Amino acid sequence: MPPKEPRLLVAELAKVLTPRLDAIAAAMSELTYENIDFYRSMVVGPEDLHASMRLNVGHTLAHLTDHTSSGVDLIGPTETGRKRALQNAPLPEVLRAYRISFRYFWEQLLDVAREMGGEAPDALLDCASHIWELADVYSSALTDAYRETCAERMVETDRRRSALVSELIDGPSLSSDTVWEVARMLDFPFQGRFLVVAAEVRVSGQPPLPGLDRRLRALDVGHAWRAQPGSEIGVLSCPARRPVEEILEAVRAVATGRVGVSPLYERLDQTSRALRYAQVAEQSLAADSAAVRQLDDTPLTELVMNNLETTQRAVQRILGGVLSLPEEDRTTLLATARGWLEAHGSAAEAGRRLFCHQNTVRYRMHRLEEFLRGPLDDPKIVAELSMALDAVGTFPMLLEPNQPSVPPRSA
Repeated sequence: MPPKEPRLLVAELAKVLTPRLDAIAAAMSELTYENIDFYRSMVVGPEDLHASMRLNVGHTLAHLTDHTSSGVDLIGPTETGRKRALQNAPLPEVLRAYRISFRYFWEQLLDVAREMGGEAPDALLDCASHIWELADVYSSALTDAYRETCAERMVETDRRRSALVSELIDGPSLSSDTVWEVARMLDFPFQGRFLVVAAEVRVSGQPPLPGLDRRLRALDVGHAWRAQPGSEIGVLSCPARRPVEEILEAVRAVATGRVGVSPLYERLDQTSRALRYAQVAEQSLAADSAAVRQLDDTPLTELVMNNLETTQRAVQRILGGVLSLPEEDRTTLLATARGWLEAHGSAAEAGRRLFCHQNTVRYRMHRLEEFLRGPLDDPKIVAELSMALDAVGTFPMLLEPNQPSVPPRSA
């Protein structure tokens, strides 16, 4: 009698094992629980694990039983990979369970081949590469399904968190109860220490702050983002023990364009107001710069920020003649005026701060006075000058003839 083709003999071995399917799956489950700590946590329950083992072994036996089969049914590993991803099971542990189980399956085939005797052991060895290739194919299918599911979950999570950020920044119509719920879903406290970040997107499709997620995790800073045309908006939840400057330094380290940061605020229902500060801070930076700016929460800042156009008209009226001077003259006069005001009108003290003679300070201030709407011994004129200098110090774009567009109150 001529020898049987090896695949035919292996098909007979598979047929012998098919009635033992439940027992094989149970033994694989037991081995998994014995050898892998994660599974003993019972995140994957006994019934779930047994069903998964049974499904995968069943498809393997069906493939081996049909000696003419060339295709492999991957529904088992695909379903397992997807389910384990949803259960947050570590992929290395899932693959380890696969290896342990397949080794047990191979041992069962080998035992049956030895029991059958004759040509069966040699036939099994002849088909060993094909059978172990099944293990690689199954593992690859499981891995692909696992990673695809994780990617889908990340997208869904990002969308959900983005929607929650939108609820925060599109206020102020939110009720406190709604904000409390948003805080819970973001895993943020309702009351704590928060920053809003507005980051300019220079190149579509590329993150404006690459690598920031890793840096914020290292600082224990919670964060959630919303992407929109031209920028990304982030809400940062800052630990009490972490200095704000340390967080700003992490942002500076990865900034690829203009980045505005709000003042620190304490309640999530103040996010909409904080966003306005962050957006104006971003817009106040030079157009081609890659820099980070945080505005201070002062009455003047809020006043100017809420009506930049009116403020610019006021600045032009107060400093118009000075602003028309060549840049070097304008810069010198404005710097002298700041020093004089900080010195409470003392030319001698201003000279020490500016590293020039007090007579130089007096000369410059007399020259500046020619451009103002009255003499500097008039308190109203001094108040106007102080306001204008504070405004252009905080918002340099007010010095420009055409002020850049101002972000809307909510985006």
